[in-house]
Amino acid sequence: MKEIVQDQYGNTVYLTDERWAHIVKRHALLKDRKSDVLKTVRAGKRRQDAAHLDTFSYLKAFANLPFGYTHIKVIVIFRVKDGKPNNFVMTAYPTTKR
Repeated sequence: MKEIVQDQYGNTVYLTDERWAHIVKRHALLKDRKSDVLKTVRAGKRRQDAAHLDTFSYLKAFANLPFGYTHIKVIVIFRVKDGKPNNFVMTAYPTTKR
């Protein structure tokens, strides 16, 4: 199953069950925070990776993250498949970076 959201720039981005399992396996603090991960894509600050032009990070602050974390960062890959946008969440993690 896919969760589909639209970012502030009108891009459709999806998160698959497989990617979500990857995220919570490596970053268990996000287990109950799927909605915050999707909210980060919808409303977070976006930055393009200088070395990988098809990769963008989204960053959003959350006041109630544990262990001193202040933000959630989501990495999204922007691709084209069969002539259509294929933008998907690769991973997400809590961070203290702004």
